[in-house]
Amino acid sequence: MTVIGFHASHEQIGPATLLRDVQRAEAAGFDAASCSDHLEPWSAQQGHSGFAWSWLGAALATTSLRFGVVTAPGYRHHPTMIAHAAATLAEMFPGRFWFAPGSGEFLNEHVTGKPWPDKEARQRRLGECLQVIRELHDGARITHHGEVTVDRARIWDVPDPRPPMILPALTTETARRFAAQVDGLTTVNQPLNDLRDMLAAYRAGGGTGKAILQVHLSWAETEDEAAAIAHEQWRTNVFAPPVMADLALPEDYERRAEEEQVTVDDVRGAVNVSADLDRHVHWLQQYRDIGFDEIYLHHVGQDQGPFIEAFGAHVLPQLR
Repeated sequence: MTVIGFHASHEQIGPATLLRDVQRAEAAGFDAASCSDHLEPWSAQQGHSGFAWSWLGAALATTSLRFGVVTAPGYRHHPTMIAHAAATLAEMFPGRFWFAPGSGEFLNEHVTGKPWPDKEARQRRLGECLQVIRELHDGARITHHGEVTVDRARIWDVPDPRPPMILPALTTETARRFAAQVDGLTTVNQPLNDLRDMLAAYRAGGGTGKAILQVHLSWAETEDEAAAIAHEQWRTNVFAPPVMADLALPEDYERRAEEEQVTVDDVRGAVNVSADLDRHVHWLQQYRDIGFDEIYLHHVGQDQGPFIEAFGAHVLPQLR
């Protein structure tokens, strides 16, 4: 059966409220949860950015859910830090934690003051980080010199089982390139044919693990309210991957949205917007049917309560 999870958006909700939200999601019937790892939000309207790794310890300890996090090694977080943090959570909560190291966004990583490399350089660095993390989780002592430097690092509390290392990919090129180095794939909702291509690229690259999808959605009692929530919260998040990766500050995203005059219809290209719960069921069934093993629902509004209750009562039962 497809796992249906709750996505906890640290950029939009403060950590204390978000902890209560994920507890409420478990009570409503969600199977699992995931979260982001940001230093800054994409806009002042979103306005939050709790530290995911400390929050995850509290969330795992106060629920029985499985959790995942999308993160970025090689800049703000050295890969040994990611390996150490993931190993500790996996050792305390066996079988309940996965992590997805990606190539990152300048929004979160510029704080180191180092130059932001182009995509190819970031991907080379990601490949090295994946290798370093894997070897550390195998119990090895690592010295590495390349895009990242590691000096005689070792993780002493090596978890068993090892936490799955999942690849976050927005393009088929990324999905194919790193498929053989990871335990699964995660991506975000796109047109169905693009998602089919993504899964095919991951499998063609040697990927054999699970496929995870994060679905951005907006639901409210009325269509106008659902559309307003989506536009207010997510109009800074509709740009192509190169733009999303290279802007530095929330105000840069806000300025870009203003310059491009992002409309509600533009946002609908990135967010499933509807007041009709059955329509959300239909969208989610389509994602399930093309081969996603786990689907994490991200309501882009900041008040999660009505969404959790409505989807727990009407959407989850239909998907099962």
